[in-house]
Amino acid sequence: MPSYIVRYGTMRNLGVMTANGSDAYRRGQEVVVRTERGTETGQVLCEASQDALSHLDEPSTGNILREFGDQDAADLATIEAGRDQLMKDVTKQIEKLGLDMQLVDTEQILGRQRMVIYYLAEQRVDFRELVKVLAKQFSTRIEMRQIGVRDEAKLLADYGDCGKPVCCNTHLVKMPPVSMKMAKLQKATLDPTKISGRCGRLKCCLRYEFETYDEIQKSLPNVGSQIVTRNGKAKVIAQQLLAQQLLVESEDHRRILIDASEVLSVIDKPAAKKKKKKPKNKQKPKSD
Repeated sequence: MPSYIVRYGTMRNLGVMTANGSDAYRRGQEVVVRTERGTETGQVLCEASQDALSHLDEPSTGNILREFGDQDAADLATIEAGRDQLMKDVTKQIEKLGLDMQLVDTEQILGRQRMVIYYLAEQRVDFRELVKVLAKQFSTRIEMRQIGVRDEAKLLADYGDCGKPVCCNTHLVKMPPVSMKMAKLQKATLDPTKISGRCGRLKCCLRYEFETYDEIQKSLPNVGSQIVTRNGKAKVIAQQLLAQQLLVESEDHRRILIDASEVLSVIDKPAAKKKKKKPKNKQKPKSD
């Protein structure tokens, strides 16, 4: 039986789904799948080839039940129509119980076997009473999922500063860590308002080209290195990574921009800076 990689759920989970018999599906086709959560809708991305599977990290498994049909569309429309009221009802119960949590979104899967409540909270929340109340009110299984601000953006954000739909809400499955080092290496502005995404954290796109920048930087002489070119000795003042060029200062103190291929050899590399050890705090003698 053929298997496919299917994207499903509000958080766009990826799973390997087995088709019935010899049923075949095409890329982008909407389907109804059976996952560990129940019956829900999904979108076929590709066949589950060995190459495709090698890019997935512990995907879930399930079955493709059928192609998404008119009745499924009607059921999904009914769920979406009641979503606003569902948010109001859940918010009302949270406030009634005085829970220190912020409701972000709710997800009711197609088969209505489960309702997922996504929320933000700074500390651990005892939501056992909330689950009992909601399970009784909606006659379904309640799953509480605490998320972070990046997941909140994944659920609610629309467009980024670039004018395109935010990456976390489109193609990104997992959001890798992003550091200020990546912004500095790419000579990006360090203004937090310009390098922060909708979640308030550093933009995920800063990581996309970091490996390329890092690889190029390692292939070039470091800043401060003494090098030999066809025109004599020089000192590296700065690097132009994408152009693979170096700003160097010659022995007669002229600064020129040269191509990295003009470097014949590196005769002196800058010494690595040693981290200063913090002095240990000496305990003051106790006074009698």
